[in-house]
Amino acid sequence: MTEFEPGHGFTKQDWDDVCDNPEWTAADIAKARSFAEVFPDLAESIKRMPGRPKSDRPKVQTTIRLSQDVLDHFKADGPGWQRRIDEALKKVAGLK
Repeated sequence: MTEFEPGHGFTKQDWDDVCDNPEWTAADIAKARSFAEVFPDLAESIKRMPGRPKSDRPKVQTTIRLSQDVLDHFKADGPGWQRRIDEALKKVAGLK
């Protein structure tokens, strides 16, 4: 974009505040360094962020057709409806 256009998540004032930033030249790009090079400690800490432990038996994404009544029933209790369907299927299959 070379001119302000509404509807992109920033205001005309935001656009005006940064519009005097010069465009990067090939020399600027050649001198640029990566985030990890400039902030090695921070980059390493981001890589080491714990997150969820890996599962021995991860869930598999699949597609299944269910009646609207079944979906309405499980979604009525709010978030976690897919987990509740999984638990109900395990129970019926004798896996739980």
